[in-house]
Amino acid sequence: MNGRINKPQSALLLGAGYTASHLAPALISRGYAVTVTTRDGQTDLDGVKCLAFDGEASDDLRKIFQSADMIVTSIPPHKDGSDPALAALGKLIPSAKWIAYLSATSVYGDRQGRWAFEGEAPTPGLKRGKARAEAEIAWVETGWPVHIFRLAGIYGPGRSPFDKLRQGKARAVIKEGHVVNRIHVDDIVSALLLSSDKPNPQAIYNLADGNPAPPQDVLDYAAQLLDLPPPPRVSVGSEDVSDMARTFYAECKRISIDRATHELGFTPTFYHFQNGLKAILKAEG
Repeated sequence: MNGRINKPQSALLLGAGYTASHLAPALISRGYAVTVTTRDGQTDLDGVKCLAFDGEASDDLRKIFQSADMIVTSIPPHKDGSDPALAALGKLIPSAKWIAYLSATSVYGDRQGRWAFEGEAPTPGLKRGKARAEAEIAWVETGWPVHIFRLAGIYGPGRSPFDKLRQGKARAVIKEGHVVNRIHVDDIVSALLLSSDKPNPQAIYNLADGNPAPPQDVLDYAAQLLDLPPPPRVSVGSEDVSDMARTFYAECKRISIDRATHELGFTPTFYHFQNGLKAILKAEG
């Protein structure tokens, strides 16, 4: 006995949104001491330390950023592509061996329905895609052991079509040939843990279920599970569709997950929206 106490590994989650709220319990179950940040320093998550971060880093946050064994940031960039976390913490030197930046597949822009792969140059067309691409570059250029994860549309318990269907507010916006990529939040957690177990700095991974589908198919199936009629249809060009909502139909692509499958051994548990929606309905009781 040398009298030394083994210090638990620590994880810093910059941003405690939907994905982080599912990742934190998984890390705690692995024995990590988890710190999260929110704008006001308050969180409903159990078993974590919470620090306030709204653009300015406290001394506590700076210390934890430098000492954490892993860092995950899900804080979105500003509209100009500048990253709030890097602006506040970018001059520090983290000791983490694995850092994850959670980006979005919007960096690919419009591929006219073709498959998008990580080895291709991003060609974002929308402002949010351009901002994500700029933030990715900034994180990679730090020289830290950064891993980029380009996430498809995230769904899971409490974030699915069921609520709007129950409220009678759901409608299917129709655009011929349009498909949407999605990923269940539990599959994101699974992929992040797989990557953290074998770091490969500067790697970029697409995370999706690998089965893109028309959005109306998802809504119709969710309605079927609730024993409700299919939601009403509306054309994407209708005056009833807002300009903001219309931007989600301006680009069409299919997201390949071959790299995550081959390099990380990632296999989505929820490989299709049908088994994902069934699981959500069961989880929600």
